[in-house]
This record gives sequence, structure tokens and C-alpha cells, in this order.
Amino acid sequence: MEQISYTALRKLAKQCNQPVKRLAIVGDCATQQLAAAIAGESVRRDYQLAVLDTDYDQMEAHLLDPNSELYAFAPDFILMFASAEKVRQRFQDTVPAERASFAEKEMQRFCGLWQAAAANCRAKILMFDFPEKSDAVFGSFALRTPASFGYQLRKLNLLLGECIADSFPQVYPIALSAIQAERGRAQFFEDRTWYLAKLAVIPDALPDVAGRVLDTVLALAGRVKKCVVADLDNTLWGGVIGDDGIDGIQLGELGDGPAFIALQKWLLELKRRGILLAVCSKNNDDTAREPFEKHPETVLRLEDFAAFVANWENKADNIRKIQQTLNIGMDSFVFLDDNPFERNLVREMLPEVTVPELPEDPALVPAYLEGLHLFEAVSYSEEDAARTAQYQAEASRAAAQASFTSYEDYLVSLDMQGEILPFDSFHYPRIAQLTQRSNQFNLRTVRYSEADIAAIANDPEYFTRYMTLSDKFGEHGLISVVICKKQSEDTLFIDTWLMSCRVLRRGVEGCLFDAIVQMTLDSGFRYLTAEYLPTAKNKMVAHFYDEIGMQPTGDGTYRLDCEHHARHSHCIKIR
Repeated sequence: MEQISYTALRKLAKQCNQPVKRLAIVGDCATQQLAAAIAGESVRRDYQLAVLDTDYDQMEAHLLDPNSELYAFAPDFILMFASAEKVRQRFQDTVPAERASFAEKEMQRFCGLWQAAAANCRAKILMFDFPEKSDAVFGSFALRTPASFGYQLRKLNLLLGECIADSFPQVYPIALSAIQAERGRAQFFEDRTWYLAKLAVIPDALPDVAGRVLDTVLALAGRVKKCVVADLDNTLWGGVIGDDGIDGIQLGELGDGPAFIALQKWLLELKRRGILLAVCSKNNDDTAREPFEKHPETVLRLEDFAAFVANWENKADNIRKIQQTLNIGMDSFVFLDDNPFERNLVREMLPEVTVPELPEDPALVPAYLEGLHLFEAVSYSEEDAARTAQYQAEASRAAAQASFTSYEDYLVSLDMQGEILPFDSFHYPRIAQLTQRSNQFNLRTVRYSEADIAAIANDPEYFTRYMTLSDKFGEHGLISVVICKKQSEDTLFIDTWLMSCRVLRRGVEGCLFDAIVQMTLDSGFRYLTAEYLPTAKNKMVAHFYDEIGMQPTGDGTYRLDCEHHARHSHCIKIR
């Protein structure tokens, strides 16, 4: 998005009148201006937040008291702003003999506050890390002595990440230190505004901070980028492969080659994180593929792309083909192209696609894209790294299907095998990730954090199932999640049912529903109830419960007497 000033965000904040979520800020510094910036940014991102700015320097009072204003506000998110300046003051007040363990004691304090918040509400906690600050007492020797403030501040940031990863999945760090590094300390913090007003961030930097907060909030709401679609000539390499040939394009150490290699390496890291890569090029297909097959210095190879489209059709139509192949939302795409004409075409014809205005100088492109912060993550699982291979296998399935005249015969030929099991700790990250990312086949679109999933799995009021699937082409991985909750002595309510769209129409829906019905009966219940909550993206399942065999009871609700359920036909072998 375009740059915006703090004054403009403050004006936008006044337009926030239909909030979809609630965010409370607690801090040991002045946060009133930050609250306005976040509210304004939420309006700009079309995800309005009601923002509560709590009293100055009252973190403990609000988080430890279950009757505080904070908890009365019933927040969906709590943003904790513990400033590096206050950390420094506590360090200075610590006797020298105890300074070597200062970071550990600070971390214990924050862990206690997180535990209190988890005990008093179900809000997700957002926590800023600590920007670098040197007190110049030890100079560069501060890098190696635990007696220095700089050493303890770096250690505190390290402990922050480790503690969250190990014990507090409901806490999401936000890298305030990265914003300071990008802007420079003089454009982030001023001593005068700190001494006079206790502002830990100057107003000019607040739009960047608010933007980073909204990045995380929107990622938790499932609004994430899932695929980068890239042009080739003068985008992934210098020159035109059709004219210059494989020996003439710039890759490697000559000319602008290092800049293109840097971009390819960054894209490869995105792919390893789980972001899909695709090619959309005006080229002959064999010519476009040649560098990925034969150039000795290319970083990306054909196997790194989930989709590859090279022809002479317009790029908007080709992106539509890629979208249909991958079956993900159009707003999940980022399109990279050096040509302003192609960028404008895609913007006009596919307004949901994010199209960065790439710099003309290839050397500026990698840093520019990194600075856009388009790929915020709130979870990571081992399956992310295998996502491209899963989509490539899907393409092989589609090719195999074309050779069958009967769809049923094709399904039998896949030799599908699955597992349907209660939630377990190993799969908590992936289950939480699916609730955050799934939009189309999602009957109620409730988002859960990893901590939420762990709590549900251990709550006797809930009954859970996840399903994995594989076939002769490879593993689909964990593809569906069901959460049922006790509604009465004889009834379970389907709180959540979501599924990867990659496995639709293969019998998975009926197979899993039969297992849910059996789970209901085995658990001592007779009836299942369900609800469909419409969103802009889940219209495809508007009539799912009707089709699966449940009886409508009005206003999007359904009911089933499990003792009279007729099982579905499918060809999936459940292990």
C-alpha cells in the first residue's frame, strides 16, 4: 500500500464505526497516538478494529486484575508495548552483581503477564520486541560481556522468541527492532519526546508500526498471500531469453546478474516457507523453461514452481488459469513484472491481485519487495515446506484424470488412503494454520491459534477429528479439520469444519462425515447440529449440509438424527 502519514491515519481513525474485532493496548509508555494510528490503519485495510488505549504504565494492573478495564473490554487482541527505555531504567537500577541474569528475570516477568492474560481471557497477545540501544558504557566490548545493557537487551530479544516458541503459542511477536533498523534510529526515536511525553516511537514512524500490527492481525484473520506469480525476462533474469539466448541473459556475476540471483534466492526462501511460486511469461513454453533446465547459475529450477504458464496470451487471463489450477483465492496472489503495461493490465483486470510497482533498477528490487512485508506469517509447520510438491502432484492427478472416461474409475485408480484421528500435539501447528488460512471450504470461518487448538483438544466438552490423505501420486498431508462441541446431553454441535479445496469431489466429504457421525454415537450422543455462516469466500459450501444429508432447521442451521444416518459411498481406505 502507499505510504501514509500519521495525521492521515488519525483522520481515518474517526471513520471506524463498524469494528469487526477489538484490540486493547497496554504499555509502560504513552500509547494514545499508537492507538489512533492502529485504528486508522485498520480502516485503511478494511478490517476495522475497536481500539482501547489503557492507562499509562499500568501493564501489571490491567493484566493481573481479572476485573480490570482491559478484560471488561473483551478484547480479541492484546498489544503489549514494553519499551526498551523502561528496560534500560530497570537494568540501571539492578545491582551489578545481578546484571548477568537480568534478561532471564525480565523474561520471567513477561511470562507471568502472558499467563495471567491467558487465564483471564482468550485474546491473542501481540508483543513488540526491543529495538537496539547502546548506552556506550562498554563500547563494542558490550557484544561480549553480560554486564552490559546491550548484551542483556539482545539476550532478552532472543529469550522472547524462544519462550514464545516453546511455551506460549498464543503470543505473536512483532519486530519493532526491524522497523528501527529500516528507518534508522533518528527516524524512529527522539530523546526529547521520550523525556517530555514518554513516546517510545516518534509520530512519523507510527504508520510503519501500525502497519506491522495490522499485518499480524490480518494474517491471524486468514488474509495472507499464498502465491508469487513472476514474469521471466528482465524480472527473474536480465535480458530476453528468446532474443539473447541462454548464454546472453544476465544471471551470476556479470552485469545485473547478482541482483537477479538475489531475487531468485529470496523467492526460493519464500517457497521453502510454504509460499507457492508460479511463472506467467509471454514466451514459447520450451524457450521459457530452458534457463531453469540448463543455465548453470540459476537458483530456481522447474521443480520450484507449482504452476508454469508461458504463451502469448494476455497475462490477466493466464493468471486466471493459474488461479484455477492452484484453486486459491485471487487475493492470495502477488504478481511481479518489470513491464509497467503488464502491471497496469493485471491491476485493471484483476484488482484483487497485489501488483508491486517494481523499481526500474534491478539492484533495488529485492530490498523493495522485502520492505513491502507482504508475507507475514503467524504459524509454520513441516508441511509448509512440502506445499509446492503437493500442488505439482495435483497437476499429475489432473493429467491422469484426462485419460479416464469414468470419474469413478479414476478415483479408484488413485488408491486413496486416509487417517481420521483426534487432535494430537504434533499436529497442533498445522491444525491452527488451516483454521487461519482456509476460506472457501469453511462452514463457520472461526480462526484458532495453536494455543486455542491445544485447549480444545484437552477440553472434555470438545470432540475433534483431523484427516490426512495420500494417493499413488503422493501425500496431501492434513487436509481437513472438524471440531464438535457438546450442546446438550444428547447433542453435539459442529463448531468448525474446514477442508483443503484440493481434495474436493473425491469422496472425502462423505467419508469424514460418516466418521463424525460414528464419533457422535460412540461418544454417547444421538444428534448432530451444524451452522453455515456465509462470508464473501465460502459460498461454495452454502448448501453443503443439505447435500451431505442433514436437515435444515432455519436460519442456516441443521440437525441430524445419527441413528438414522445413511453412510456415503467412497473409495478411500481408512488406515
